[in-house]
Amino acid sequence: MAVAETIRRKLETALSPERLEIVDESHLHKGHAGHRPEGETHFRVTVVATAFAGRSRLERQRLITAALREEMGNPIHALSMKALTPEEAATSGR
Repeated sequence: MAVAETIRRKLETALSPERLEIVDESHLHKGHAGHRPEGETHFRVTVVATAFAGRSRLERQRLITAALREEMGNPIHALSMKALTPEEAATSGR
């Protein structure tokens, strides 16, 4: 299974997001630490979920990394995260 699909499945199961965007940015890191020729090492995710309500930015990121704990480090070398409640997403225009 592709790493992006694993990320999608695990975040959907753990957080039931209203919106989930996963972008493979591995091509931007060619020659950097953790990069593999086949890619799927560096990702950016945007997760919009009610599960983030009342939680700090750090707590939200911990929920995401906990859902992906088996993938963190290998195969995921880097993960950029944006974690918003539906209300925050609506007011930020994202």
